[in-house]
Amino acid sequence: MFFDINWRGLLLPLAYVVVLGGSLYTFSTIYRKRKAMESANLAPWFGPHLQRDIYLSLLHMEPEAGSEKAPKVPDSIIRAALLRRAVEDIHRIIQIRTAKAACSSLLQRGSVGDDLWQRFQRAEKEMEEELRDVVMEANALAPNWGQIIFQSANEIAANTNLREKLDEIQAQAEHEKEWWEKRKAGIKEDFMKELDADEKKQQEQQQTANKPSASASVASEDEPVLVDTNTPSATPSGSSKKNKKAGKK
Repeated sequence: MFFDINWRGLLLPLAYVVVLGGSLYTFSTIYRKRKAMESANLAPWFGPHLQRDIYLSLLHMEPEAGSEKAPKVPDSIIRAALLRRAVEDIHRIIQIRTAKAACSSLLQRGSVGDDLWQRFQRAEKEMEEELRDVVMEANALAPNWGQIIFQSANEIAANTNLREKLDEIQAQAEHEKEWWEKRKAGIKEDFMKELDADEKKQQEQQQTANKPSASASVASEDEPVLVDTNTPSATPSGSSKKNKKAGKK
């Protein structure tokens, strides 16, 4: 059973679908290009990679103008430069891992914009490419060195951090030692002043305690001694006997 299809009636809906799909595709491509341009114009998460630039300059060193051959850079120096590059990569990986949780939580709360998150994601991608490049360069310089280069770099980074902490502790210890010496001298001066003040107080107290005793002794010497004649003990025994005889007569 055949149906007659009205192509003229379907032409308008088909044209609408084609125009709608084309506009959506154009909008998506323009939006992606604009986002890519905006992300490219954003400031990088990290600063310039100095260790990578040094390694590349040593690896691709060209002869100077007027000289036929340039001195070849020893392989040991190139390996050391690549190892320093890996150490810097370790520091940056640690920074990314510590900042990822904070950035994601701040983005969920709305405290930061999408620009910061785009910068962070671009830094992650750049670090992934950097790690692959370092492994490839290590394997090119020495067989199977790419498997252990980051282990060595991690040990070097940990040793460097430990030395920095020890230097900070020593500097802080010297500062605290100077502060303690000054504090000790001040405490000693305050203690001596307190001792002098206590001695002066004791001397004043002794002087005030001695003054009343001296005045009391002087007053006791000047005052006359009073004798009560009414008491029996005050009259002598001889006079009492004479008085009794006179009374009998």
